[in-house]
Amino acid sequence: MKKVDETKVVGELANELLSLMGVKATTEVSQDKESDSLRVEINAGEETGLLIGSHGLTLTAIQSFLGLALKQKTGEWKRITVDIGEYKQKQEEYFVNLARETAKRAKSTGKPQYLYNLTAEQRRIIHMSLTDNKEVKTESFGEGQERYLVVSP
Repeated sequence: MKKVDETKVVGELANELLSLMGVKATTEVSQDKESDSLRVEINAGEETGLLIGSHGLTLTAIQSFLGLALKQKTGEWKRITVDIGEYKQKQEEYFVNLARETAKRAKSTGKPQYLYNLTAEQRRIIHMSLTDNKEVKTESFGEGQERYLVVSP
């Protein structure tokens, strides 16, 4: 079976989706060899806010669509991260800092700290950023919209 250039396929899918949405934007797709994932950078100029949506919901939908469309075309699942106007990068920095502050608070008080209303991606950022911190542990509890994260000393 011929190996498909996933970066090319995702780039074409992203451009087609943006065109159907009536948005003029440029895309750049790169492969992160370390995490075996694809990163899609979208530059939409004045329409950046439209593509990000309220609390990043439109951006998340675009990301989900690209992942599902790639799986349908290639038969294989690959993690895709879409960033529009550096929104995801800024969000990641925010949640890494939140993780550090929450870990400090858990250590100083000796009590578990609870974080609610996080998306799966936000919980993942916090879990990953505290993986090497041996003074605290992170766990997620609950289901669906009621899921929350606990940072314990």
